Amino acid sequence: MSRADYYILPDSDADSRAAFLCRLCDKILGLGLRVFISTEHESAARQLDQQLWSAKADSFVPHVMLGQAPESPIEIGWGDQLPDHRQVFVNLSARLPDAAFDFERIVEIVVQTPEVLAATRDNYARCRDRGIELHRTDMRQRG
Repeated sequence: MSRADYYILPDSDADSRAAFLCRLCDKILGLGLRVFISTEHESAARQLDQQLWSAKADSFVPHVMLGQAPESPIEIGWGDQLPDHRQVFVNLSARLPDAAFDFERIVEIVVQTPEVLAATRDNYARCRDRGIELHRTDMRQRG
């Protein structure tokens, strides 16, 4: 059975979302899993690519754009693009694509904007309706 993790951030900006994504990817890589990050469109994917290279002053998150190096632990794509693995699907698009349900784990990083909150509610309901094991981590309650 698939699992969906929802990380609810207190922030409303894209930089906070990207910073959290970097930390999360470090943890997922530590588990030996591969990650596919799905964005809405190519320009969002390219922007995220730059953010991941410069996320930390002393290191970077190893990644490629989908298709550049198939064995990379983290790949970024957009639209209907999919990697050759089905381990972790990080959704940064408004709508969770049906193909995400074929992955072992779905991740959504929720920031406090009306658009993201509305899309996340819809995606959460779709996961629930499919019987996916749901987990929420509310980062707003952490100090």
